[in-house]
Amino acid sequence: MTRLETPRWAWVLTGSGHFFVESFELIHTLTHCDVFVSKAAAEVLRMYRLKLDFPDTMRVLHDKTASSVPVGSFYHGVYHTVVIAPATSNTVAKCVVGISDTLATNVYAQAGKCRVPSIVFACDTAPELETMAPGGMVKVYPRRIDLENTAKLKTFERTQVVESLAELRLAIAHRKEALAGDG
Repeated sequence: MTRLETPRWAWVLTGSGHFFVESFELIHTLTHCDVFVSKAAAEVLRMYRLKLDFPDTMRVLHDKTASSVPVGSFYHGVYHTVVIAPATSNTVAKCVVGISDTLATNVYAQAGKCRVPSIVFACDTAPELETMAPGGMVKVYPRRIDLENTAKLKTFERTQVVESLAELRLAIAHRKEALAGDG
């Protein structure tokens, strides 16, 4: 595989509905982005009636293989940044303990092994949250273990955990600035 001239963003969609629509809209602000769609994210896309129609500079990679074949591109310098947004408590927990058995957790693991920075928009960040579900606003009460896992993930190298849509936007803006400075 030849090295791309323009390294790409890798955006991972998981099965969380927490700010899913807003995260999906943020993808459209990027160029040269690959969107990794987990099996659970494919279900959420249907629930929110969202279509995977992106510009030609974007590719959509679906979770269709047991070994998450698309993650091999990390070894060839294809990606400069991973964004996992929104990230379910399941994804966060697996990342914390080093389990990489889904497309989302494999992307995170390979990014870490290849020293690619990750931005993770964790869903479970406070003892009580309001979130939009397909049927309207709902209250959720993350478990102590979910909050602990989010806190642990914040200590991982090359991982920035954000807790709000505003923080996600800011983290992406800062990463764009850093990348512009490298060029």
